[in-house]
Amino acid sequence: MNLFEMTRALIDIESITENEEQVGEFLFKQLSILASRFGGCVERVEVEPHRFNVFARWGEPVVTLSTHMDTVPPYVAWREDNAFIWGRGACDTKGIIASMITAAQKLLESGGKNFALLFVVGEERNSAGAYRAAGEKHGSRYLINGEPTENKLALGSKGALRYEILARGRMAHSAYPELGESAIEKLLDALTSIRQIALPVDELLGPSTLNIGTITGGRAPNIIADEARAEVMIRLVGDSRATHEAMTRAVDGRAEARVVLEIPVVRLGRLDGFETTVVAYTTDIPAFGGSWGQPFLIGPGTIHVAHTLEERVAKQQLLEAVELYQRMVKQLWKQESKLAS
Repeated sequence: MNLFEMTRALIDIESITENEEQVGEFLFKQLSILASRFGGCVERVEVEPHRFNVFARWGEPVVTLSTHMDTVPPYVAWREDNAFIWGRGACDTKGIIASMITAAQKLLESGGKNFALLFVVGEERNSAGAYRAAGEKHGSRYLINGEPTENKLALGSKGALRYEILARGRMAHSAYPELGESAIEKLLDALTSIRQIALPVDELLGPSTLNIGTITGGRAPNIIADEARAEVMIRLVGDSRATHEAMTRAVDGRAEARVVLEIPVVRLGRLDGFETTVVAYTTDIPAFGGSWGQPFLIGPGTIHVAHTLEERVAKQQLLEAVELYQRMVKQLWKQESKLAS
């Protein structure tokens, strides 16, 4: 199966978070073929029932190529033209998986070993697969994590703070609002204050950003709402303590702010000869906690079309990624050899 065929085959398998079993089985089968041909081994590593990471290695892995196999909803079937492959996961991250496997095959065919492939579940929600992998023993010194960076080496990525904002009120007939207490009005006032929070700015990563992603509440138009909630995501570029304190002040007396997820800012490695960038999104790298070695972040495709109905990846970038991943692995092998001597 060539690079483009594998990308299409992966997109064809719906793998929205928590439904990764089928794509995991496909990858296990493909990697088992490579393991059989080149003296490697491959295993399923259970994360939850019917959800598992796929780990393949050849020799003692100095470098691990890794990305996630889950996608956001909704499923979008693949299509292609002369320049692009389209569909859910095309750039985030099924084209990346195909590029990594193709690069691995070329490395093996040229006699390479001492590297691994790791594909994990759950990145789009809570990094469950990466947290599971963080506790494993493997010996990897370097982790090449795949996310869409337009094949540029990312020097850093923003952190993430996700809050649930919960407001409570008292139900009443809407004709007599003085007898109730509107949770929706409390929530709207709290969100107005939240939007005014001064967020950190970083010279490399730029400004933090805030998004109010969902708002729900109430029971009917003629009932004063007794409960309302919102989900807020902050892409953070600095220490989180001041932001936590500001959030507490913003909701005080009107709502409760619960931290659902916190991922710190990440500073990443650079390599000679690679064009660089910075990214605003969060990855699995913090969840690995350094347990798979020094992290690098690079992959084909642009994040600007990920999570959209127009998701696509340029075929030329997929081809370039195959060469970039091989070059990175070889460069890191040499770097580790010099350190060992």
